[in-house]
Amino acid sequence: MSAMLETPELPAVFDGVKLAAVAAVLYVIVRCLNLKSPTAPPELVYQDSALSRFLLKSCPLLTKEYIPPLIWGKSGHIQTALYGKMGRVRSPHPYGHRKYLTMPDGATATFDLFEPQSEHCIGEDVTMVICPGIANHSEKQYIRTFVDYAQRNGYRCAVLNHLGALPNIELTSPRMFTYGCTWEFGAMVNYIKKTHPQTQLVVVGFSLGGNIVCKYLGENQANQERVLCCVSVCQGYSAQRAQETFMQWDQCRRFYNFLMADNMKKIILSHR
Repeated sequence: MSAMLETPELPAVFDGVKLAAVAAVLYVIVRCLNLKSPTAPPELVYQDSALSRFLLKSCPLLTKEYIPPLIWGKSGHIQTALYGKMGRVRSPHPYGHRKYLTMPDGATATFDLFEPQSEHCIGEDVTMVICPGIANHSEKQYIRTFVDYAQRNGYRCAVLNHLGALPNIELTSPRMFTYGCTWEFGAMVNYIKKTHPQTQLVVVGFSLGGNIVCKYLGENQANQERVLCCVSVCQGYSAQRAQETFMQWDQCRRFYNFLMADNMKKIILSHR
């Protein structure tokens, strides 16, 4: 009877299936986390000039090898999910004043103004005029983190709230922000120049904001007055050409296209 109750040994083929399943899972993890991607210094494209040499000398980080955080640091998807959606464990909450500007067509543009928390390292008055990414505003966590860091290093910050993006600010004209409209950003910059005539400007744009700030500076040479430099972060250069890429399934691009389109639909419907 005891011999009949003994459990037969598992066949070797079953152990092989388990081993193959584990190997498949590890392969997917390595691919998703992009762990095989080698680290390297950033590729710099610039024209040799006194300014570029000064920047390279002043910012040695630009020529150093980028070492990302372990495990998740090489995956753009995970970085987007963790930082873009969740933010830091304790995201800062800088205190600023909201300004309202009436545009010629009756639209109400808003931006938030944050004063510096310390003296600038060169002792001058410098204001960062910041244009966030698509459908974003000053209350987004990445903007709050950036503004807090800039304030603590002696910069005044003015952050544009894209027209229609703030849920508690109603539209006062039949339009919202678009991919290339610079009207609201220009109105914010003019306000800063008028109310702080001694300040110098650092222009900063994130993603869609990068398109807007570069377009603004190129529309009229007068827009470049008192501008020390412009920083465009993760800018898309052509919306039409990028849309062809976003329709592909490779690297989950079409999924991101769906998320951005869905977010835009929610903003439009909130103002209907």
